[in-house]
Amino acid sequence: MHPRRPDGFDGLGYRSGARDEQGFGGAFPARSFSSASDLSHWVTTPPDIPGSRNLHWGEKSPPYGVPAPSTPLEGPAEEPFPRGGGGGGGSVPGQSSGEGPGAHGRGGWKQLNRFAGFGIGLASLFTENVLAHPCIVLRRQCQVNYHARHYHLTPFTVINIMYSFNKTQGPRALWKGMGSTFIVQGVTLGAEGIISEFTPLPREISHKWNPKQIGEHLLLKSLTYIVAMPFYSASLIETVQSEIIRDNTGILECIKEGIGRVIGLGVPHSKRLLPLLSLVFPTVLHGVLHYIISSVIQKIVLLILKRKTYNSHLAESTSPVQSMLDAYFPELIANFAASLCSDVILYPLETVLHRLHIQGTRTIIDNTDLGYEVLPINTQYEGMRDCINTIRQEEGMLGFYKGFGAVVIQYTLHAAVLQITKIIYSTLLQNSV
Repeated sequence: MHPRRPDGFDGLGYRSGARDEQGFGGAFPARSFSSASDLSHWVTTPPDIPGSRNLHWGEKSPPYGVPAPSTPLEGPAEEPFPRGGGGGGGSVPGQSSGEGPGAHGRGGWKQLNRFAGFGIGLASLFTENVLAHPCIVLRRQCQVNYHARHYHLTPFTVINIMYSFNKTQGPRALWKGMGSTFIVQGVTLGAEGIISEFTPLPREISHKWNPKQIGEHLLLKSLTYIVAMPFYSASLIETVQSEIIRDNTGILECIKEGIGRVIGLGVPHSKRLLPLLSLVFPTVLHGVLHYIISSVIQKIVLLILKRKTYNSHLAESTSPVQSMLDAYFPELIANFAASLCSDVILYPLETVLHRLHIQGTRTIIDNTDLGYEVLPINTQYEGMRDCINTIRQEEGMLGFYKGFGAVVIQYTLHAAVLQITKIIYSTLLQNSV
């Protein structure tokens, strides 16, 4: 329902400038020339071409066929490139201008830098949507299981019940409905793009925002969640439906059931099924709050990390490898913190939302107490307020947090993958120096 973008962030119009500040191939420092004849003292090939020779200030390019002098000419006292910035293929401290990334290594650094963002973002996307999907499946099953006596608030009981499901039903029981989650994300992004094209509602907010612009932007998000709501409901059913009684459905079954939910045809349901109009408010409320919390947390974390990186550069204690890491990982860390905070804060509201969506759909889920057998969902909530009051009275306040241990496992896996990716990337950078 809520698309996550490890490759970048445009919520509330904020974009990190880390790539622009730390990337290779930056411009040379400004230099004024007293006359046009001084331009002849600076003749060289562009610095971003692999194998090119960067000349020092005041050094002339040798004529064709004449070997370059062994020692560079004297220049100004200041360095043309700041250390640790990684800009323009500057020499690494302790190396001459013809060694390391300043010559043959610069092409490898640039190529590695080009594909680093894609690889790191792909690893984060894989973790969120594939590796963590079993946690999402069990988390949703626990949320809608009002029969459950075990709330699975810790990751230890969650791991045990996952093992039981895998033993009795096979691995498919933990990865069911994964295709439909991608469909919901595609529908959400497509609807947002189409609505923003045909309406004056802004898809992004500039830094010079005003309350009207924010209101229009949140209205665009609300309309997007309304369009994706029936498909989200169909995807929810696919992820919690027991594999024991599940038919072999196609990958586009989510779209078919979503359209059927809108027109009221082709989908088995009971009289307890809530109309879509009754689900608009809780769906939009959860989606907008999730977006706002994620945007605010991510912006705060990015500002903190950016200030920390800036202070380390001022102290001249940052190595070129660390500078390259600072170009990509702050956004991933900020996205991780934003998703974690928003999921934890809105977990009770998500429990209520899932129970309202699943009611009356004749869905049969797995028994999360035993790890085998199945249970039907026969709730009779009249709306959002009645659902909140019923959970509080019959299941207690902890009833809103059923399956919370799956969230702990999900973000523990995500943090581990980020750390492993960082170690691999830093190792590759050190080997290329």
